[in-house]
Amino acid sequence: MFLKGILKNKFHCILLLVPLIFSCTQKHNNTEKISPNSPEILHNGIVLNDNWPPRYSEAKLPKAMPVPYLDAPPKVIPINVGRQLFVDDFLIESNTLNRVFHKPLPAKQNPILEPDRPWEHHSSGAPYAAPFSDGVWYDNKLNKFRMWYLTGGGENSPESRAFVTAYAESDDGINWSKPTLNVVPGTNIVSLSPRDSSTVWLDRDEKDASKRYKFFNVEFRRQNENTVQWSMVLRYSKDGLSWSEPAARSGQIGDRSTVYYDAFRQKWIFSLRGFTLGQRRRQYLENEDPELGVSLSHRLYDDAYDKFVYHWFNAWPHDTPHPEFPDLIPAIYNHNAVGYESIMLGYFDIWNGPPNDVAKDLGIQKKNRTMIGFSRDGFHWSRPEALPFIGDNPVDGAWNWGNVQSVAGGPLIVGDELYFYSRGARKNSGFWDGYTSTGLYTMRRDGFASLSSMESSGTVVTRPLTFDGSYFFINADIKGNLIIEILDEKGKLIPGFRSKPISEDKTKILVSWESGKEISSLKNKNIQFKFSLNHGDIYSFWVSPWLSGESRGSLPGGGPKIHQSGWDMPISK
Repeated sequence: MFLKGILKNKFHCILLLVPLIFSCTQKHNNTEKISPNSPEILHNGIVLNDNWPPRYSEAKLPKAMPVPYLDAPPKVIPINVGRQLFVDDFLIESNTLNRVFHKPLPAKQNPILEPDRPWEHHSSGAPYAAPFSDGVWYDNKLNKFRMWYLTGGGENSPESRAFVTAYAESDDGINWSKPTLNVVPGTNIVSLSPRDSSTVWLDRDEKDASKRYKFFNVEFRRQNENTVQWSMVLRYSKDGLSWSEPAARSGQIGDRSTVYYDAFRQKWIFSLRGFTLGQRRRQYLENEDPELGVSLSHRLYDDAYDKFVYHWFNAWPHDTPHPEFPDLIPAIYNHNAVGYESIMLGYFDIWNGPPNDVAKDLGIQKKNRTMIGFSRDGFHWSRPEALPFIGDNPVDGAWNWGNVQSVAGGPLIVGDELYFYSRGARKNSGFWDGYTSTGLYTMRRDGFASLSSMESSGTVVTRPLTFDGSYFFINADIKGNLIIEILDEKGKLIPGFRSKPISEDKTKILVSWESGKEISSLKNKNIQFKFSLNHGDIYSFWVSPWLSGESRGSLPGGGPKIHQSGWDMPISK
């Protein structure tokens, strides 16, 4: 563990983190309330209003969320936590470059996990071997990639219609094995609790070793032959294999509900499925205590008010219909999220139809696709990219012909790449929702969006920023050249802080200055960065306390050379 101390005033905060304090065992403090009645100030200077989270009325049709921090950003933005990504205009005062959004590429080995065991068949006969959120994590204690996934259960299923949870592991994140375990002897099943959606979360901050893994499982109780009632059940485990008896249980909720941890605010976020105003929607609950959060969770109905559960969002206007069902309005099917560097990264699984009964009659899968979104306060989401982040494949026989769904935990950091896992389903006549497999997609680290200048030169100037590090780094692909200048509060070049020309393609480039000066002399001063680019792409920048370039950003999914804390810092610390 390490301490993230914070010094804030009314307008901005400064993160204090130096190598001398890494022996501290306290939990990361990324936000602070100056007094019991003062507002919460985030690591990036965003001030949350007194009535947080905000309440918004529901829209009958798809509607984008408001994003207040983009309309009114902090006067000065601290950049001490994580790599600073150009996914929106939060950091930007002026810009003549083009913002380009990028997609991860499918691994040539896809699918990397298929249903090839007898117990992976459902009572319907359809095989299943893919997370339904669940989770993929890198466990530093085992030096293993670990996956939890939904499967049919076969003859081990507690009853018809039930799904169960199985486990797989890998040394490289690509080649996976299904170990024989003792939970259900001779299988890789780790839980027989009848389920729909679930979230398995590796809680790297947990001090109680027996609760290191948390299993938020959406389980059903049968009301009668045709009706079940869903509730979320929280279980704990030290190893992710043997799970405790329930520690908490929710009220009635929607089946496709998930949970994630916002490490910046140290809150568990409950992304609850709702069905109000005739459409699928998401409902929101936050709590520092996962047991209390589960206990407070329940489903809201039209125009319902609850002290803890909030109406959140539906689909966005740019979510497009299925081409074969153009009259169907897209809806939000599921939402997962995770901290990544300095932002929250959100996966939005969009339902494109058709309805279940139509899909069953036609013998096809629903055409769900995964979209990407970004948040800097953990509640408001910006979704500027209209195209799927991970889409379906319309070719007959494709493992991901339909029902593409995101997976909890990712991205994982593997060298210079990000690993994303995805669920997909084959088109089949046996069972309209069956035959699922798992795929892998890879992307350049920080590669969600770049500021690009391919044919002409351009510049971008940041808003006023502060930092407390000593070494300036960028992630860029420069085919021409890039010059970086540091400006004072009046927008004038600070003498000595014009960079040497940069012409490299690396995810971590140490910037040096023509004068040989050290950027540490500008700690805690209000400055701006000016990037002058000719022919290339800039993905991110940051200031590190270490010459090795770790960003102190949030990386909870982990990776083979990522600190076990889930924060980007030297392994030796």
